[in-house]
Amino acid sequence: MNALRPDVALEPLVDRYLRWKRALGRGYGEVERVLVSLLQFMHVRGAADLDQTLFDEWSKSFAELTANVRRSRQREVRNFCLFRQRTEPSCFVPDANRFPRPCPYSAPVIFGPDAVARMLTVAAQQRATSGSPLLPAVLRLAVVLLYTAGLRRGELLRLTLADADPIAGVLRIRESKFHKSRFVPLSLDACRELRAYLRKRLVPPLSTAPDSPLLCNCTRGLRPYTGTGLSRGLHLLIRAANVRSPDGRRPRVHDFRHSFAVGALLRWYRQGADVQSNLPKLAIYMGHVSIVSTAYYLKWLPDIAAAASERFETHFGHLINGGTS
Repeated sequence: MNALRPDVALEPLVDRYLRWKRALGRGYGEVERVLVSLLQFMHVRGAADLDQTLFDEWSKSFAELTANVRRSRQREVRNFCLFRQRTEPSCFVPDANRFPRPCPYSAPVIFGPDAVARMLTVAAQQRATSGSPLLPAVLRLAVVLLYTAGLRRGELLRLTLADADPIAGVLRIRESKFHKSRFVPLSLDACRELRAYLRKRLVPPLSTAPDSPLLCNCTRGLRPYTGTGLSRGLHLLIRAANVRSPDGRRPRVHDFRHSFAVGALLRWYRQGADVQSNLPKLAIYMGHVSIVSTAYYLKWLPDIAAAASERFETHFGHLINGGTS
């Protein structure tokens, strides 16, 4: 478990619970973070066991978060307590009826090449700092890889120099979600962007060791960007480039991945490709276990509906017209 874990009575049971969960083949990093947070809270309070009062106090410690996030954290603790209840029938189990009510998730904001071009223009206008000497180049490459390769934010942040092959134009994604690794071929434009970035990244005194981070800063020695740090920079680009949905919402970082998937679907329809046979390829490219996960990203938008309708008319319009003549 986390090195900051406190020494409380529940710690061995939490360890056992995480081992049991991970036997299913997933990392469950977020589950671990939630349970470590609870153990730390109990340690600070000097509590040996969990009860309703302590659970309520812990829940109040993140009251500023959204209802869905709070509910998710509370459910993780409840699941752990249910696991514990198998051997300790009288242990405390939180009542799910007291959790925040789930709220519908915001629909993703899908954007296209014009919005990306504006973000790249803003990225070029950023000033490098002593802590981030490659800031303009980092933000530019981040936008390109997130949009053209559909990477998860964490996958991008974990890339090392050894993971990026600028000659073959391939990224190696190691041990991502579901413990899956994969190779991601880049488009010609993205490959050119990677080579341009590496020409700056490999200049001394920055480390050129194969295991050093691809996207790096020098805030406290050379280190990878954090999720918060990269998201802050990307949100600055989004605001400055005025990227919004028709109803005025700004995209989240994860919406780059949604936009990538929708863009692939739209291209297939316009090119006359076999969409159904291409979906498994998209699932592999995005690192999904099956196309069921990929379908979550494929929103039915007006442009896709129009492209699908035009394709249907091309193939079957004569049947409809012949039937009405």
